[in-house]
Amino acid sequence: AHQCRARAQHRAAWARSAATLPAPFRTRTDEVPGREPLLFTPGPLTTSPAVKMAMQVDLGSRDILFMTVIKDVRNGLLAMAGVSQAEGYECVIVQGSGTFAVEATVSSVVPKQGGKLLVLSNGAYGKRMAEIARIHGIPVSIRHYGEREAPRPEHAVEELHNDPSITHVGCIHHETTTGALNPIEAIGKAIHARSPKVSFIVDSMSGFGCYPVDMKVGHIDYLVSSSNKCIEAVPGFAYAVARREALEASKGNARTLSLDLLAQWQVLEATGQFRFTPPTHTLLAFRQALREHEAEGGQRGRLARYQHNFNVLREGMAKMGFHPYLDDDIQGCIITTYMFPTDPKFDFPRLYKSLQDRGIVIYPGKLTEAECFRIGSIGRLFEADMRFLLTAFKDIMEEMGVQLPVTQRSL
Repeated sequence: AHQCRARAQHRAAWARSAATLPAPFRTRTDEVPGREPLLFTPGPLTTSPAVKMAMQVDLGSRDILFMTVIKDVRNGLLAMAGVSQAEGYECVIVQGSGTFAVEATVSSVVPKQGGKLLVLSNGAYGKRMAEIARIHGIPVSIRHYGEREAPRPEHAVEELHNDPSITHVGCIHHETTTGALNPIEAIGKAIHARSPKVSFIVDSMSGFGCYPVDMKVGHIDYLVSSSNKCIEAVPGFAYAVARREALEASKGNARTLSLDLLAQWQVLEATGQFRFTPPTHTLLAFRQALREHEAEGGQRGRLARYQHNFNVLREGMAKMGFHPYLDDDIQGCIITTYMFPTDPKFDFPRLYKSLQDRGIVIYPGKLTEAECFRIGSIGRLFEADMRFLLTAFKDIMEEMGVQLPVTQRSL
C-alpha cells in the first residue's frame, strides 16, 4: 500500500511539473530505471506489488498448502457473487483465459439432444459465444444489436416465444468491444418469468468484481469471469459460479475432456485438486488480489475507484475534444472507446508507440463500424495515473501537430 501511495504521489508531482514545461524538456518515463508500464487496458492489467510478490513461491499441485489456496479462492468467489454452497451454488475453476471458461460452460451445459442457445449480442464477445456453440455443433441463434445498443429484456422474451426449442440464453455483462454495460438482471428476470426452465449464462468477464451481480435476483445459472480483470490478478485461469442444480443436470452434455465443467467440479469437490496441472502461481496471486479487493471495500469500493478514474479520464479527454463513443445510459466505467479525430495529422500508430515509450499502454479499437481506440480505467490505477496518461496524451497530440480540441470522426 505504501508503494502504491508513493507511486501515485510521484506521478502526480510529475504531471503537475511536466505540464508547465515545453514538450522537448519533459521527462521521458521510459528513462526511469525499473519503470513498469501502466496498462490502461481491460486485462491483463496493472497489478499491485503484493500480487506480484505472491507468485514468488513454488507449491506442488497436490500439496495440502496449495489445496488450501484453491479452497480459499473458490469460497472467496462465491462470497463475492453473494452466494454460497449452502444456498446451492458452486465455483468451478478452469485453466486458461476467460474464453476457456465460456467455452467450458457452453460446451458442457447445453444438452446434446434438444438443446439450443440464444445469444443476445451487441459486440465481439457475444459473437464469440455464438461461434463457440457453432464449433461444437450446438444449435444457436443470435439476436443482433448495434454496437451502441444494449440488449433488451423484452427481446429475449420475444425470441423465447418465437422459438420454444431454446434451452439456454447467453449474454455479455460488460461488452468490452465498446465499454457497454448490459442490463443482465433485468434480462434474467424476464427470461425466468417467461420460461422458468431456460438457463441463463452470463459472461461477466470484465464486469464481475466491479459491478454488482445478484445471481438469485437475476436468475443467473452460470456466471463466468477470469482472474485478470476487476479482481486485479494475473492471467492463467477463469471460473464459473454455477447453480448446483443446473450444473448437476448437465451430466452427459460435455463435448470435450479438458473443458468438462461438471467433471472439473466433481474432482474439485472430491479431492480439492484440479484434474490436470493447475496454474499454481496465478492462484497464489489471485488469493492475494481477493484480499486486496476486500480491503478496498469489496465490489462497492472497487467500483468507486474505477468510476472516479473514468470520470477523470472523461473530463480530461473532453478538454481535448474527445468524447466517448457510447451514450451515457450504457457507458460503463471499465473501458472507453474514442473515435479517431478528423485531423489528417493524427497518426494512431505513432500515438500508440509514443505512449508506449513513456510507459503507457492503451488498446486499439475493436469496432466494426469505425476507426477508434480504447482506454481502460481498471487495474491498480489511481487518479494520478489517469492524469499522467492525459498529460502524456496531450503532449503527443501537440508533437504530431494535431489541432486541439479535435473534431472526432462520425459514423
